[in-house]
Amino acid sequence: MTDETSVIKKAEFNPKIKSYILYVVSFFLLISILGIPILIVWLLGLGQHISRRFYDNLECQLTTRNLEFKKGVLFKVEKTIPLENIQDLTFIENPLLKYLDLRILKIETAGQSNPKGSDMKLIGIIDSANFKSQVLKQREAIQSHSKENMQAASSNEKTNILLEEIRDLLRDIKHK
Repeated sequence: MTDETSVIKKAEFNPKIKSYILYVVSFFLLISILGIPILIVWLLGLGQHISRRFYDNLECQLTTRNLEFKKGVLFKVEKTIPLENIQDLTFIENPLLKYLDLRILKIETAGQSNPKGSDMKLIGIIDSANFKSQVLKQREAIQSHSKENMQAASSNEKTNILLEEIRDLLRDIKHK
């Protein structure tokens, strides 16, 4: 991490994510004919092992400039989303999530590279409403800071133009 970025908040994840993953994968294995034999192996221990490893590998932190996220069991995914690119933060709930007292925080960015929808989905953050508000607050701080910089740059440009005009006038006076 660079000197100019520091961690503002580290997200903590609810251990009930393990149950959610176990149930969702079980449901999809059950509705597919080829998945029924795999379902038996999944329920006998493979599902619990993979769910636990997925939960152990979850990490999310809000820094002064980015939202950083890591997840994965076999294939690890590490994403860094600049806060100024975040367009929308949405909560998703369904009956299973509600039963397990979980929420999904869906993050959509400007110029999304993913045609399916969001750039990132965070499942089961503890106190997700507070985490969402802190992300939005930090994004606002960055945007207001960049606006101030643009106004200062605009002011500097105006000053430079005015000084150039004065210089040109002084040259004209000198040459007369």
